[in-house]
Amino acid sequence: QLQLVESGGGLVQAGGSLRLSCAASGRTFSSYAMGWFRQAPGKEREFVAAIGWTGANTYYADSVKGRFTISRDNAKNTVYLKMNSLKPEETAVYYCNSGATIAAVMGGRFGSWGQGTQVTVSS
Repeated sequence: QLQLVESGGGLVQAGGSLRLSCAASGRTFSSYAMGWFRQAPGKEREFVAAIGWTGANTYYADSVKGRFTISRDNAKNTVYLKMNSLKPEETAVYYCNSGATIAAVMGGRFGSWGQGTQVTVSS
């Protein structure tokens, strides 16, 4: 199982951009689909984006399509989330996680979560 550490969060003004990183430990990173999720205060955690093993297949929540881009670098064991045109309502803790398939990732049922990285979007 991969150990995952999220980073890259911060404070940004509405309309701004951030790039999140999720570094994985383990030699089998390229065998996992990866995903990003977020949890806003008082709300349930929700799916944001997912990417397949090679990076060729990506999926997004409707709310972020056209603004967010998920990518991965298997040589660096890292998955990224580039977020553009951020909105105040996207203030949340962002998490990454892994699964055997994209479907598994999008299902969002994981045994554990990392600490996440806080993204705060000011209006």
